[in-house]
Amino acid sequence: MNKADLVAEVAKVVGSKRKAEDAVSCVFGTITKGLKKGQALTLVGFGTFRVSKRKARVGRNPQTGKEIKIPAKKVPKFTAGKSLKNAVK
Repeated sequence: MNKADLVAEVAKVVGSKRKAEDAVSCVFGTITKGLKKGQALTLVGFGTFRVSKRKARVGRNPQTGKEIKIPAKKVPKFTAGKSLKNAVK
């Protein structure tokens, strides 16, 4: 399922594709803004979006085998909630 499929499913409930597109974009935008600020977003039963820090490390260029330094960075993470895990089983 991609964003267009999600919008189509939401449109069935909302009744308008335009309203569904706005709603989906608003939810994704709000999650992104919160993560940029370093905040976690918890949707009870569904899961938690949060920012995790990766340490700097040494890697290898697969073409040359030469060692390269990979800098530290922040990455988004999602942890599924209990209800979501049970629904997928």
